[in-house]
Amino acid sequence: MKLRTLPLALLTVFSTSTLLVGCGGEDGTNGTDGINATSQTISLSEQGRYLSGVFDESAAEIVTYDETTEQTFVVNANSGQIDVLNSSDVTNPTLNLSLNLAQALLDADVVDAISEVGAANSVASYNGLMAVAVEANPKTDAGWVLFYKTADLSFVSAVTVGALPDMLTFTPDGSKVVVACEGEPNLDYSVDPEGEISVIDITWDGSTLSTTLTELGFTEFNVGSSRFSELPTEKMVLDGYSASNADSKATVAESFEPEYITVSEDNATAYITLQENNAIAVVNLTNKSIERIIGLGFKDHSIPGNELDASQKDGVNIKNWPVMGMYMPDSITSMTFNGKTYLLTANEGDDRQDWLENVTDQTTCEAAGYFFDAGDNCIDAFSAKDYYSADNVTLVDSEGNPFALSNGGFGEDNQLNRLKFSYHTTFAKNGGTEFEKLYAYGARSFSIYDAETGNQVFDSGSDFETLTANRYGDQFNNDNAENAGDDRSDNKGPEPEAIAVGKINGYTYAFIGLERMGGIMVYDVSNPNSPSFVEYINNRDVFADQASIEAGTAGDFGPEGFKFVSAENSPSGKPMLIVGSEVTGTTTFYNIEVNRLD
Repeated sequence: MKLRTLPLALLTVFSTSTLLVGCGGEDGTNGTDGINATSQTISLSEQGRYLSGVFDESAAEIVTYDETTEQTFVVNANSGQIDVLNSSDVTNPTLNLSLNLAQALLDADVVDAISEVGAANSVASYNGLMAVAVEANPKTDAGWVLFYKTADLSFVSAVTVGALPDMLTFTPDGSKVVVACEGEPNLDYSVDPEGEISVIDITWDGSTLSTTLTELGFTEFNVGSSRFSELPTEKMVLDGYSASNADSKATVAESFEPEYITVSEDNATAYITLQENNAIAVVNLTNKSIERIIGLGFKDHSIPGNELDASQKDGVNIKNWPVMGMYMPDSITSMTFNGKTYLLTANEGDDRQDWLENVTDQTTCEAAGYFFDAGDNCIDAFSAKDYYSADNVTLVDSEGNPFALSNGGFGEDNQLNRLKFSYHTTFAKNGGTEFEKLYAYGARSFSIYDAETGNQVFDSGSDFETLTANRYGDQFNNDNAENAGDDRSDNKGPEPEAIAVGKINGYTYAFIGLERMGGIMVYDVSNPNSPSFVEYINNRDVFADQASIEAGTAGDFGPEGFKFVSAENSPSGKPMLIVGSEVTGTTTFYNIEVNRLD
């Protein structure tokens, strides 16, 4: 299909001010002095790091902390184990031991061979009990949740759940473990399990554990089924390939791949990101049912405040473009404000290209809504430079003049020629005719939503790119495995991945990790309708050589998982943030220093 002319809506922002002139008369009495709206500030202070010595092999992903033993549990996907760190002294965390999860399943007669066990994906703890999500080998088979007693690290039991359990969490009261079973396909889409949510009711007295499993699927939302009409399809992405379905399209249940979970403070509701679908599933934990699906809509990057850098060949060039961002959050967390639940998301973005590139049949590829290229494979993650010349794709302004920073128009490297976007979604949202706007992966931001209405009440806009560009210049939007400035501008930018919230002296703060650029963004979200930026901290050396990066001496690369620890539970006596960085395989401990202003 030939891309036609893309009209660009030009927006003009008018700023006006009004001078109010009072009528004649005596002045009123002076009022009392106001008080500072903010009575404290916080800052992160690095205390200590544990280096696994493994580079770019996911040796430190998700982290959690057990206050009863002052141990930190780290998912080491590279080894398929849980690394147990002694973190009683956060300035010098040390490896206690590593739990061999596959061996535990073998010893418990859950599997017949260690080769049947895949990677660990998530870990959480509550009241002396640790839960670990482990995928099978192959990952399309049913996986497990393993339980351990944290006091002596003894294996307790295992529960079989759906395919690829990717994340799990305890409810705030510890009565349940909720599991997101992602159900990713195998490498050629010949097997594509349905995504599901597993709810495990638990009774734990410190030594004995009993469990009851409920599995929730999405088949009722399939086309032609009873709940398909409930889906907010205009705000979602429904895609996916099928090698077995007659129309070559994945069913809704196959397309949905639950990613990350948060649970409301009252323990009643779980919210699960459906990342590739740009949506959130809402689960009633009382009657164990899927209440609804929230569609997140799309971010308009043509609006002032939503600028982005679209090319990795032009240095810092953050501006408005006729592009829609698919929020596609990975991590999600929640908070309560004035009795209402709010959801906070890290808007990473994700595609299905890893599997589509192994689809080599043109007819079924195109039938599923994707692009088939001359290299004989199926494409969704698409950039115009790879498949079209500038003559085929032209941006024009409202008067029909070429829209360009230079005479080359769309085809220049400092234009949209290099930006990765979703062919499937762009095709679908433009009705399959003209491409009036491109739909790109991720929103390069974090967002806050009213959980009841699903309405977005805040988005950080272009903050992340602007703040990192101000600090690092052309080294912003760096890669996460090497120092290559501006390298990710055409592909999700700083890529916000991890998010956590913590309460400190009545204030609520959000901590957001940038997977590619690295570092932690901190916002005061005490009022979720009006957050304020606090600080950005990044221990990465953006000029270090590759040897230093791989040795772990150039800081943390690829932050993946965060854990907030309150002051009353922290070994340092101060609030703490623990960060797992998958590229450098490091676990880093930050004290949160509090400065009271009153």
